[in-house]
This record gives sequence, structure tokens and C-alpha cells, in this order.
Amino acid sequence: MAAAALRWARGSAWRWGQRCYVAAGGQDGEVQKAQQAAEAREGPGRCPPTIFSKIIDRTLRADILHEDDKCLAFRDVAPQAPVHFLVIPKRPIPRLSHVATGDAELLGHLLLVASQTAKVEGLVDGYRVVINDGKQGAQSVYHLHLHVLGGRQLGWPPG
Repeated sequence: MAAAALRWARGSAWRWGQRCYVAAGGQDGEVQKAQQAAEAREGPGRCPPTIFSKIIDRTLRADILHEDDKCLAFRDVAPQAPVHFLVIPKRPIPRLSHVATGDAELLGHLLLVASQTAKVEGLVDGYRVVINDGKQGAQSVYHLHLHVLGGRQLGWPPG
């Protein structure tokens, strides 16, 4: 069964437990980017600086929407919706699965900033918050980040 041949058909009945398939590589090759990023991190001591750490230290420009002492929100350079921005902690946390109990306040702050920024961006009719985790979650940048997408009707199920 070729993955490219298996696609979700609009309007078809979906039952709990039924799987949806998308062409290998995903949107804009994000799945391949995620696999490459995961492989680059394998092995002891392999934590190269990320694109987000370069945005935080201002060696790379970004369209910043919000900044405080804990986090940064900025527009995604490859938007997947009319409004698509990211919220990242300034302290590098590689993955959601690597957070600790002590990170609870920071995680809540990231969601609060996502909500406030969404309002400023005019997303009054709703939006989606996505966190990709690890290789199978298609995480292509190993610095925790929340995608906030809106400005159009989003489909379901995702991915």
C-alpha cells in the first residue's frame, strides 16, 4: 500500500480508531526535516544551536509579535494558515516530552501568551495550537515551540 495513494477523502465517514494517511514527506517536507533533525541530535553531547536560539540572541531576524523575560512569539517563516506564529520559551527545552514538573508555570505562560497574541492577531473565531514532539511527531526544530494557526477554517482530523 503506497503512502502517497492513501489520503483522507473529504466527506468520507470517519470512525474512532480509523487511521488517516498523507503522502510521505508531509507538508513542505516537514517529516523529512524532522527525521534529519532527530538524526543530527543523536549521540552524546550533540545539541547544536537551533534557529530559535539564533532568533532569541538576535543573530537571526524574525517578525516578533511578543517578548517578555520568559518567551518570544514571532511569525512563522513558512506559514500554513493566514495567521501562523510560534511561541517559544527563551530557556531551551528540546522537546515537550523533556519537560519537568518545575516547568509547569512556564508551560502555562506559553499558552497564555499564545492566547493573548491570538487575540491581538484578530483570531476571534478560533485557532489551533500545535506542539510537535520528536521524530514521529514531525518536530524539525529541537527547541520546544507552540504553533498557533488560524484565520481560516481548519480541517479535522489533523495530520
